[in-house]
Amino acid sequence: MLEAIGIISPFFLDVKTLDDLILWGGYGILFLIVFAETGLFVGFLLPGDSLLITAGLIAATGKLSFTGVCAVMITASILGDITGYFIGKHLGKPLFEKQNTLFFRQDYLLRTQAFYEKHGGKTIFFARFVPVIRSFATTVAGIASMPFPVFIFFSVSGAICWILFFTSLGYYLGASFPQLVECLNLIILVIVGLIVISTIVRVIRLRNQS
Repeated sequence: MLEAIGIISPFFLDVKTLDDLILWGGYGILFLIVFAETGLFVGFLLPGDSLLITAGLIAATGKLSFTGVCAVMITASILGDITGYFIGKHLGKPLFEKQNTLFFRQDYLLRTQAFYEKHGGKTIFFARFVPVIRSFATTVAGIASMPFPVFIFFSVSGAICWILFFTSLGYYLGASFPQLVECLNLIILVIVGLIVISTIVRVIRLRNQS
């Protein structure tokens, strides 16, 4: 027990912010976070767009390879999608009767189903850019038995566009304005705040429409 505490304690001393986490875990932590966010229900609790922008900012400093970062996260996103798809295909409609837990929200699943009914197969592409929805979209596609070739087409194209857009944005900002890297934590805080606000606004609109 004491040995475990001795191992964990340095982690919390060294990893206090999102950029610390990325630098500590490297490509492996990027893969795990993106995979979980796109393929597992717990994903809605994880950083999404802010992670990609932060990874781009760090790549601009040369501490990580921009090509490597993008390749790892695109791969993780596609594999996460496939996992979510087969979870939905295997578990099916009983998921809609599942009780809420810390890692599962039925209302998020229902909201994603409404999104899917409106946009069809394109949901897998559009969901990349919508927090929360992207964590449940692939499962709903599996429940709806979306043809797998169609699913893969939107998954791959969506992953490439989502990862490249936000990571390139972070890389461009870091490369064009090196002084921003010194304020990295503040930038991350602002990004996360904007994402949270946009998500709240989106939820309010959805509730008003229902």
